[in-house]
Amino acid sequence: MTSERKRILSWSLYDWANSAFSTTVVAGFFPIFFEKYWSNPNDVIQSTYQLGWANSLASILVAALAPFLGAIADKGSAKKKFLIFFCYFGVVMTGGLFIVDQGEWELAVLLYIASSVGFMGANIFYDSLMPSLAPKEKMNFVSSLGFALGYIGGGLLFLVNVLMYLNPHWFGIADPSTAIRLSFLSVAVWWGIFTIPLILFVPEPKVDNPLALHKSVMAGYRQLRQTFNHIRELKVIGAFLLAYWLYIDGVDTIIRMSVKMGSSLGFEAGDLITALLMVQFIAFPSALAYNWFASKIGTKKAVLIAIGGYSLVTLLAFFMTDKNHFFILAAMIGLFQGGIQALSRSLFARLVPRGKEAEFFGFYNMLGKFAAVIGPIMMGWVTLATGNVRMGILSILVLFVSGAFLLSKVDFDKGERLALEFSGMNNLE
Repeated sequence: MTSERKRILSWSLYDWANSAFSTTVVAGFFPIFFEKYWSNPNDVIQSTYQLGWANSLASILVAALAPFLGAIADKGSAKKKFLIFFCYFGVVMTGGLFIVDQGEWELAVLLYIASSVGFMGANIFYDSLMPSLAPKEKMNFVSSLGFALGYIGGGLLFLVNVLMYLNPHWFGIADPSTAIRLSFLSVAVWWGIFTIPLILFVPEPKVDNPLALHKSVMAGYRQLRQTFNHIRELKVIGAFLLAYWLYIDGVDTIIRMSVKMGSSLGFEAGDLITALLMVQFIAFPSALAYNWFASKIGTKKAVLIAIGGYSLVTLLAFFMTDKNHFFILAAMIGLFQGGIQALSRSLFARLVPRGKEAEFFGFYNMLGKFAAVIGPIMMGWVTLATGNVRMGILSILVLFVSGAFLLSKVDFDKGERLALEFSGMNNLE
């Protein structure tokens, strides 16, 4: 195996590692367990509201720190150090969910927020390593490979976790509740182990004149201010990030809240879990296929089509009445989810000046995660205000439509030219 292939595969395996958290914890068992075990199972509206706020608060914390941490990491050549710290902080907090007893929803929310901060914080630095792995023409492939491995890895562990939940006696487990708590522990172990290839085989990108950590803090702060001052020169990045902020909000909200939506509409836990498994295993080949599709029609057009697919899913979800509808919508999400995430990441990578990857991916993740503040709260508030979960679901459509409109106006060729000019200007400095 060539050095480049080893680096790409090792980097991609981190998606395999951390997707277990987003699948088993965020999308799968935490929403179900939160409502049925930790929160009040008799008050669906209130538990939806609590879960929405938990997701939003985690996003706020990461959003506030992301650009600053990214700037520090670039100045101090510390992308991997920050990734490792946030990753294993998330691992420990996720494992901690195992000890939370019935009715202790406050502790469950605290650990969930902390583990989400670890997950999202590590992703800032994980994403920022991608531009150093391969040339521009391979960027779509590298990003898509990461997401594809994430779907299959997260799906495989989730399948085991589902079997533990449905048939605890197969594994010598006392009851389904203990099985779910052990599932959280298995995610922590999986995440921690499969991060090791990245630590061993993905090098820290070289930085000219790297600074010590304490000096990089102040330098990072100054650089962050400077980046804000250059925003006019990088206006294409600003336009893309605004569009991304809106449409990825809808995607993240569906990922985080879809099981809660189904549960609130009265669907059985087994049906909800089956739908999640469908998404994972459909999304695995679809992420790779969507990369091929993008190579034929263009990356921007492919993302716009994916946004259209999500818009249709949201509209149809309003009319959902039985589990078969839920399964159909899950299959549709699987077709588009990997594509929209992978291609958005590679689109942004095209606009990033060299040497400032962590800083700009900090902005990318800041807006992506800050968007996830709006979606869950909006869904929770609309549901609470109307007393109708379906209206909460429908509210997400606004985010997709407005995001697609703004993305259609972004000139990526101009953005690449501006990135090159910005890099050259900073090299002269």
